[in-house]
Amino acid sequence: MSDRNTASAVVIRAVRDVPAFRRGLWVTLLLIALGTVAQLVVPLFLQRLTDSGQLQDAPTSALLASGGYALAIVVFGVLVGRVARIRLMVAATSGLHDLRTATFARLHQQSALVTQEQRRGALISRVTNDVERVQQFLEWGGVGLLIGTARVSITLIVMYFYSWQLATLVLVATAIYVGLLLFFQRVLAKAHDAARLRVADVMAATGEAISGLPVVRTHGAEDHTLHKLDTSLRAEFKADFRAFALGNGLFATAEAYAGAITAGVVALGVWLGLDGDVTAGTVVAFLFLVALLVEPVQTMVETLDGAQAAGAGLRRIFGVLDAPIEIADPTGGTPLPDGRLGVVVESMHYAYPDGTEAIRGVDVEVLPGQRVAVVGETGSGKTTFAKLVVRILERSDGLISIGGVPVEAVPFDSLRSRVAYVPQEGFLHDDSVEGNVRYGRLGAERAEIDGAFSHLGLLGWLESLPDGLDTQVGERGSRLSAGERQLVALVRAAIADPDLLVLDEATSSVDPALEVDLRNALERLLSGRTSITIAHRLSTAEAADRILVFDRGLLVEDGTHGELLELGGVYAAMHTDWIRGTRTQPTQG
Repeated sequence: MSDRNTASAVVIRAVRDVPAFRRGLWVTLLLIALGTVAQLVVPLFLQRLTDSGQLQDAPTSALLASGGYALAIVVFGVLVGRVARIRLMVAATSGLHDLRTATFARLHQQSALVTQEQRRGALISRVTNDVERVQQFLEWGGVGLLIGTARVSITLIVMYFYSWQLATLVLVATAIYVGLLLFFQRVLAKAHDAARLRVADVMAATGEAISGLPVVRTHGAEDHTLHKLDTSLRAEFKADFRAFALGNGLFATAEAYAGAITAGVVALGVWLGLDGDVTAGTVVAFLFLVALLVEPVQTMVETLDGAQAAGAGLRRIFGVLDAPIEIADPTGGTPLPDGRLGVVVESMHYAYPDGTEAIRGVDVEVLPGQRVAVVGETGSGKTTFAKLVVRILERSDGLISIGGVPVEAVPFDSLRSRVAYVPQEGFLHDDSVEGNVRYGRLGAERAEIDGAFSHLGLLGWLESLPDGLDTQVGERGSRLSAGERQLVALVRAAIADPDLLVLDEATSSVDPALEVDLRNALERLLSGRTSITIAHRLSTAEAADRILVFDRGLLVEDGTHGELLELGGVYAAMHTDWIRGTRTQPTQG
């Protein structure tokens, strides 16, 4: 593990990169120092009493008064330390909020390919479990670690004012112990990194088991799914247990360190006392100073395990933040021009990270207001083509321009407000119908949403829902059918009022009861707009002004329905197969 990836390195980076962690830090450090100095009053008080003989000669009232002053200073130190601890916790909570928000934002900036390559549960783990582990450490161990470091440093300095011999003994012993801890932390860090990876695996396996429950039951795969989950859980347990065992062994060394250093101070103190180099009061005071030193050292050792767990979480979070952004929002870009939008594609290529080409040298122009259907066999590149046009994916080479502006030069707010993309399965949030439609235009009024349903001819369907616009759709729209989810997705696109609409045909897998409503809604939505439709059913292609035919990443045919049938090529063969398939399908009813 490189030095820049150790727990201390990533914590330092977090403090450096997240302003909330640094806010008011110097004031907090000053409070910590004041609190620590106040704690040193007791050994100083005992040393003076012991060496001056006041314990036998001083009146009781004087002793009580001195003790009262010492107690007041100690209480002051405790209160100041408490204020410092609260300030640190507030800074930690604010910083983690900013860190979690930044992680979410970074994930949203990644291309669809990057997020699709990682399991959903593993991504969720970045902003839930990993951040929570860091939060747990900062709210307890991190605060204690900072306060403990200050106390150890100040206590060692005060020790030298009492006896340089005893102080040197303590310093050397502490330095050796800290050196061993720094060496051991690398082993501990690897153990916690492995444990965090296993947690992500468990979350991913659990998420898949729950979201895929209908498929699991349908195929009788409960035992197989449970076995996969059990395997993930066992791997997580082994990784967690190894990290725990290493950490527990580390805790035991703190007790040995405390006993050894106390015994060493007593032995050396007695030997020096025999020669008259130190007084009895100095030894007594030193033992109290050792207690003040040992307590934070033990706490720091205990927090080292938590620090490694937090470091593992931070490394995974920074792994997201450090990932290059493939699709960046251009600074000072050019907004799309007003009016209908055309699309020009020149020599466009797109290759996956492994080098496989999905789109090869495509040239096409879509005129403003034109309806274009894109057809092709599965894996032909038609969906990739559509995602490249709306810049969900970034082209590898060539040029894509919308309204005469290169798509990579269009600011996201202009692109997303003027160009809408409707996937084959429109994702719905766990919200009401109204809330999901409003994602198309967040400032839309309720009356405008009603108007969008009316414009698409869907008021009848809306009124059939239990609570109309207020109907809760459930997680991922689970309370609605596939067709009903597509209706909501179409209204969401309509409320955005785009000038260019790119959609993965919404009628490919809907229930027959809604197919008529869906087709009518699509017809009204496409009216007057430039559109590119991935047509899974060739009936959609028949109604288009123009058809683009893809085959193995190449645009092999381009023309109207009649022209392509007359050509007798790929489209004509697909159409013949489609006609034959529809005629042989059994009648429903």
